[in-house]
Amino acid sequence: MNMFKKFSMLLLIAGLIFSFQSQALSAEKMAFVDLSRLFDEYYKTKDYDKTLETKHNEFEKDRNEKIEKIRESQGKLGLLTDEKKSEMEEEIEQLKADLIEYDRQNKTDLTKERNEKIREILLEIEKEVSDYAEKNGIDVILNDRVLIFGNPTLDLTEQILSILNKGQQ
Repeated sequence: MNMFKKFSMLLLIAGLIFSFQSQALSAEKMAFVDLSRLFDEYYKTKDYDKTLETKHNEFEKDRNEKIEKIRESQGKLGLLTDEKKSEMEEEIEQLKADLIEYDRQNKTDLTKERNEKIREILLEIEKEVSDYAEKNGIDVILNDRVLIFGNPTLDLTEQILSILNKGQQ
């Protein structure tokens, strides 16, 4: 009986070793991408940056016009009678309050729009990366930010970038 136990144990150990070796041979196919580079060099990101810059410039222009109106009103204060001066001071305070609200609202709106667009672009990039992985039998694609080392031959950034920017050059 003792010999049977030893033989069984030997078979069990051999089976486990064989099992581990077969798992090692069927290792997952892995790769990585530089997600920040994909985002920065994607044509939709660049296009949106231009749109956002235009909106920001329009906001700054309107804001500067409002500031100039306040300055003009403040410049006229010395020329007015006390009664008119009081009215003008109230008007200036209202203009300042309106400017602060305008500034706050526009910054909030631009930030919200920017965050939504970033999310939309990142989802598009993620979909392209996932589609590429499926088509090429890749089990795992990591963001290079989580890697300590990655063999450059496993870097798919250029391939994914060319897919994302296809027809935009």
